[in-house]
Amino acid sequence: MSEAYKFEEIEKKWQKIWEERKVFEVKEDSTKPKFYCLEMYPYPSGRIHMGHVRNYSIGDVIARFKKMKGYNVLHPIGWDALGLPAENAAIKHGIHPQKWTLDNIDYMRSQLKKLGFSYAWSREVNSCQPEYYKWNQWIFLKMFEKGLAYRRTSWVNWCPQCRTVLANEQVIAGRCWRCDSQVTQKKMEQWFLKITAYAEELLSGHEKLQKWPEHVLQMQKNWIGKSEGASVNFEVPGIKKSIEIFTTRIDTIYGATFLVLSPEHPLAFELISGLPEKEKEKIQNWMAQTIAESRVKREAREEEKIGFDTGVKAINPFTGNPIPIWLANYVLMDYGTGAIMAVPAHDQRDYEFALKYGLPIVKVIAPEPSEAQPEEDRAFESLGTLINSGPFNGLRSEEAMEKMAAYAQEKGFGRKSVTYRLRDWGISRQRYWGTPIPIIYCPKCGLQPVPYDQLPVEIPYEAEFTGEEGSPLEKVANFVNTTCPKCGGPARRETDTMDTFVDSSWYFFRYCSPKESKRPFDPEKAKYWMPVDLYIGGVEHAILHLIYSRFFTKYLRDLGLTEIDEPFPHYLAQGMVTKDGSAMSKSRGNVVDPDEMIKTYGADALRVFILFASPPEKEFAWSDEGLEGCFRFILRIWNLVEENEDLFFRPKNPAQEKFEAKSYSSLLRKLHQTVRKVTEDIEIRFHLNTAISALMELANSLKKEKDILRQSQKGRELLRESLEKLILMLSPFAPHMAEELWERTGHKTLVAESSWPDYDPELAREELITIIVQVNGKLRDKFEVPIDTDEEILKETAINLPRIKEILGGKQPKKVVCLKNKLVSLVV
Repeated sequence: MSEAYKFEEIEKKWQKIWEERKVFEVKEDSTKPKFYCLEMYPYPSGRIHMGHVRNYSIGDVIARFKKMKGYNVLHPIGWDALGLPAENAAIKHGIHPQKWTLDNIDYMRSQLKKLGFSYAWSREVNSCQPEYYKWNQWIFLKMFEKGLAYRRTSWVNWCPQCRTVLANEQVIAGRCWRCDSQVTQKKMEQWFLKITAYAEELLSGHEKLQKWPEHVLQMQKNWIGKSEGASVNFEVPGIKKSIEIFTTRIDTIYGATFLVLSPEHPLAFELISGLPEKEKEKIQNWMAQTIAESRVKREAREEEKIGFDTGVKAINPFTGNPIPIWLANYVLMDYGTGAIMAVPAHDQRDYEFALKYGLPIVKVIAPEPSEAQPEEDRAFESLGTLINSGPFNGLRSEEAMEKMAAYAQEKGFGRKSVTYRLRDWGISRQRYWGTPIPIIYCPKCGLQPVPYDQLPVEIPYEAEFTGEEGSPLEKVANFVNTTCPKCGGPARRETDTMDTFVDSSWYFFRYCSPKESKRPFDPEKAKYWMPVDLYIGGVEHAILHLIYSRFFTKYLRDLGLTEIDEPFPHYLAQGMVTKDGSAMSKSRGNVVDPDEMIKTYGADALRVFILFASPPEKEFAWSDEGLEGCFRFILRIWNLVEENEDLFFRPKNPAQEKFEAKSYSSLLRKLHQTVRKVTEDIEIRFHLNTAISALMELANSLKKEKDILRQSQKGRELLRESLEKLILMLSPFAPHMAEELWERTGHKTLVAESSWPDYDPELAREELITIIVQVNGKLRDKFEVPIDTDEEILKETAINLPRIKEILGGKQPKKVVCLKNKLVSLVV
């Protein structure tokens, strides 16, 4: 080879070859096992960032590895191309959202291609193209027919900066998920998707997601928020209506001394209508102020509890006693019915409220004699034995809950019930650059769906972007004015567009048949490819995108388009990229441009570094020195192969082609152990960082031993085999250089189309060593592990030894010291 490593030329060369030969394009093939590898598709903001590079590099390693293992690999990419930033760019720079978006896509596509990702580019999808969002509208109409898409007036989260509605999931700590502005509440007509119809299945489906991070599942469980209890109606004679409450503690109902309603409750205004004008006005002003506050602030336990007596009373159906009805800021419309029975003796928030406003506190649950007595200044919130509860006195809480719910049902004022924190998904957005909602309003016929043969309802190109409140679509007469599909008379179009999370809730199906023109996707092709075998993306999408995608998948199943229940049985949440101790951000001035790094070090060095510095699921701290180190590693392999390239062109000695295991040096064992470790690190553990580390160790061993190995025919054969397998194993991480070395060492095939190297299990068996376990300096146990086992594994193994667990007695050690290959010392 005898020439320098010219990475720029090499990378361009192989990117061109892969594209020309369509190496990564695939079709259904029943003779091969399939593997659908997918990273979350990007929003075309203008340039890719290091978070993108990390996410897509992880996926690319897995996709290339699986292809070499004989799988039929689908590895597609596309663009989440609708959304508010395009409109903001139009307002700020006078660039049309379509041009801004398509120009950004062109640039970012070129960036991704520079990194050598193994994408099936022929399957590229773009959610801002009518041929894509037509199917958003088609799915919406199908939901509308089933009553799963509906319109109603609702209090909504309003971002004054983005001038649009936000779903609950898009409000983070009371602020807009996109611009970080304080979110307020606003009453508007909105379109909703009935995700609550699938609440129980979204929860029970977690049992099938064994390969999801536990904290992600927990986040979804908390968001769905299932509560089992009872619904009870409290009659309100003064207005001849009843108020339904949901409670998980019907056993405390004899202690309900007042009702509390959210200020958003439908009966709130009616309940205060009989008050003097001045008092009514004061309460109405407080209601407006409270409603405008964030739900996070109102839910906070330390937030001051403020309320007003409506002057109206309800009847406690168990006691028959009248109790006052209050409005208060700590009750939310989002949970249950927006009304609660307040039991101050047994709920701390109710207790604090009752103390503040001098309301009665009646104890109806007593702790068991053997249990700790409740504190005097706090509510007793535990289960116990009923007292002051009429015929239910003496029952344990658990038994009382069953009997009291049955009694309520028998008497016709209640029943056992389940409620969820999850609320229907409000999808209306007052934006231009989104999927138009396919609904027409006719003064004669009312609300009418757009006929299927008139889809797509296209986003009109002409629009003015002023930044004023309301959708720019409202001012496009040619769009708004239309005819009623039922009577043919003049009508107007819906001007709200869909939340862009609709686009990303099914795009993974579209990749299976991106050119399909009769349906969102071809069910037969989806049957072959789905579900996605590995889905990779940031944990910030644990609720937003992932729960919506699960909902859409279940609906599309019920529609008969797919047979699967879950789209992503295996989800890998990669950690964020940081620099100087914080997440990379333009505002912090700590962004590293991938283009500059590619220009200076090459795409392969960047890929290796971003995968080597930490495990995929952990945070990744950027380091210029680390990137330089990975470049030197790649250069060492280049030089190592160059120095020994003659081995690949010598005729093999037939008599020496196969060797007996006993004839091999320790390097042979090292080679097979490395193949095994890299294989398992990629395929089983996803520890791509330790896989690269193993390759580094093998390269160092080869460099150290090459002169000795070259002195014999057996040694030369072993060195050649080792270099060949090193190139193959390096190829998922540094594919351009691997292809170049593969070609230069006389191979006629592409490394991307070659088979992954095998290993001999006997030769790959690792040498075991004994690890001593000390507790407070004394020998307490020992165990065997392979040499050079990771310290974290050593610590975990030591702590979980039966004898050590007994000594610890359920406590965590204060300190754990690990000496590699020697001992683990615990301080308790």
